[in-house]
Amino acid sequence: MRLAPGADLPVEVLERPDFPVNRGALCGKGRSAPALLARDVRLTGPLLRDRPGGPLRSAGWPEALDRVAAGLARVRAEHGPDAVGVFGGGGLTNEKAYLLGKFARVVLGTANIDYNGRFCMSSAAAAHRRAFGLDRGLPFPLADVPHTGCLILVGGNPAETMPPAIRYLRELRENGGKLIVVDPRRTRTAELADLHLQPRPGGDLALALGLLHLVIADGLVDQAFVAERTSGFERAREAAMAHWPDRVERITGVPAHRLREAAGLFGRAATGMVLTARGPEQQSKGTDTVGAWIDLCLATGKAGRPYSGYGCLTGQGNGQGGREHGQKADQLPGYRSIEDPAAREHVAAVWGVPAGSLPGPGKSAYELLDGLGRPGGVRALLLAGSNPAVSAPNAGHVTERLRALDLLVVADLVLSETARLADVVLPVTQWAEETGTTTNLEGRVILRRRAVDPPEGVRSELWVLRELAARLGVPDGFPADGFPVEAERVFDELRRASAGGDADYAGIDYARIAAEDGVFWPCPAPDHPGTPRLFLDRFATPDGRARFAAVTHRPAGEEPDAAYPLYLTTGRVLAQYQSGAQTRRVAELNSAAPGPYVELHPRLAARLGIADGEPVAVTSRRGRAVAPARVTEAIRPDTVFMPFHWAGAGRANSLTNPALDPVSRMPEFKLCAVRVEPLRSQQAGAEPAGADAGAQSAGSDTVGVDAAGSQPPGADAAGSEQAREETAA
Repeated sequence: MRLAPGADLPVEVLERPDFPVNRGALCGKGRSAPALLARDVRLTGPLLRDRPGGPLRSAGWPEALDRVAAGLARVRAEHGPDAVGVFGGGGLTNEKAYLLGKFARVVLGTANIDYNGRFCMSSAAAAHRRAFGLDRGLPFPLADVPHTGCLILVGGNPAETMPPAIRYLRELRENGGKLIVVDPRRTRTAELADLHLQPRPGGDLALALGLLHLVIADGLVDQAFVAERTSGFERAREAAMAHWPDRVERITGVPAHRLREAAGLFGRAATGMVLTARGPEQQSKGTDTVGAWIDLCLATGKAGRPYSGYGCLTGQGNGQGGREHGQKADQLPGYRSIEDPAAREHVAAVWGVPAGSLPGPGKSAYELLDGLGRPGGVRALLLAGSNPAVSAPNAGHVTERLRALDLLVVADLVLSETARLADVVLPVTQWAEETGTTTNLEGRVILRRRAVDPPEGVRSELWVLRELAARLGVPDGFPADGFPVEAERVFDELRRASAGGDADYAGIDYARIAAEDGVFWPCPAPDHPGTPRLFLDRFATPDGRARFAAVTHRPAGEEPDAAYPLYLTTGRVLAQYQSGAQTRRVAELNSAAPGPYVELHPRLAARLGIADGEPVAVTSRRGRAVAPARVTEAIRPDTVFMPFHWAGAGRANSLTNPALDPVSRMPEFKLCAVRVEPLRSQQAGAEPAGADAGAQSAGSDTVGVDAAGSQPPGADAAGSEQAREETAA
């Protein structure tokens, strides 16, 4: 038994070295997660704001839910159902994600539901479906990775973002396989590579096309595979031949001889994989970029075969399952299209409503946030499991839109920066306090059982949605048995709703998941073995063939110029996670990564007169961020890097560009044009529009005292934590 630091109760941490994914290993974030169970860290009761701009105060659940239901009903009556929106998260269990989608479409009748996973894997998902007819993060188990001949990892740093998985890369090299890492920074993962390609941000598409050009020119195309199992190669070949090595070197900064080395390693290997992460995906051309890397796999016959294929590394705990069952604006459970009449009929029958009553597709995540409070946009928002005041691109602008809402309701376990803006805050259960399933990057559905009781004033989102549905006139269709039965009942309905869809869970139940250490979808029947490896016989397209993408390089949504001469790229660090709303409340993690920084090359630092550790200002067309300089040769001289986990003055997403991919609607987090200056050279008042919002705490004045003069439960710790962050920044 291990006692969570500062917690009220012990938490049993079981090591399962036989579990087939992490083999018993935990990263620091997982190991320290029990600290979030402490009462002085998390919310323990609902909070309400009685007037705009007034403080949050403690309230009981009946009052809080009545306020939410009345507000949602009022906005819907006055402005129509699409004026009410729902914004979810990729950390919610499958059960919560499913019920949130059902609540939006059946109870609220709104088209406007999306989730923060749109900021995570949507470009890879779009490219995967375009090429293969089906999207699953990995079409093979992680255990296959060490057995491939050559692996190209593009824009990912699992040594810091998912440390237990790094052993697979080490085993790959121990087995004689080659590892190629593509990243503008020399990360801890890149240090493991046989070959590190260091392109300019935004150069991934040209780089992939350059490698495809060389594979074709050097006669490394698997002609039999291309003829028998693919379509569209000729158009893709024509596009690739316009990206000869010297041209690609000029675009990417990667020397032509290194391109040739990489093409030879991958093209001549008997088996091979390409894995992408946020680097190539979080771009305004992310879908085409991933498509080009898939083309490289198809041309060399490295897809639909053992120990070969394209895959995507997920960025959130349930990034895969969270998008499969209804949180995305254009999807229904089972990965069904909301515009498919047959899909609508099937899901409506499970829900017991007419298919015609289901809304059509709504706005994607950033478009939804950008329209908050505007005419024709969402005026009341229910938000669960996300913190867009820190995590959204152009975050200063998004914070202003959140403030413009008639009603903002946030369900979370801590008083995040977004929760501080809310009219109603609902404290909800977290990992150890709830039963539910998640789906990992392999498509393996995993069961997580409740280990401890939540504090008395905390409820599950499943309970919250049921209570709100009843208040809004839909008393049926939402489970009422209480934990853990309600979660299993929701999952059983999810199975029926997903049956026959791409992500078919019909043959999966709680007992089977527990007995088999997870079950891979698609699994259409109880006697079906599940599908650990996709596409071995055919791809999921109508004709069974994988489709090449004929794509060409194009510039990013924003390129450096005289006013903003540098690239900014953003990412994660080992000891923090996503918006930091949870990890910034864990002392062990804060001691390892106490605040934001700006990483820049020594040559750039010398040219700008910046010393290591000196505060610098990074400015884009959208805002400004301030953080200490970290001078390192691990980054390109034309590029600076900031982690995005912090609020306040060091908020990296005050700078980022919301330019959207035309297919996936993914914002361009991974690059924008900035200038960097020593803070001492900055003059007061010289900030661009939006910088004021970026430099301020999101709602730092919104937590007050209740009528009795005491802080709301959980708010004191959250407030002091925020104050410490602002002081540090």
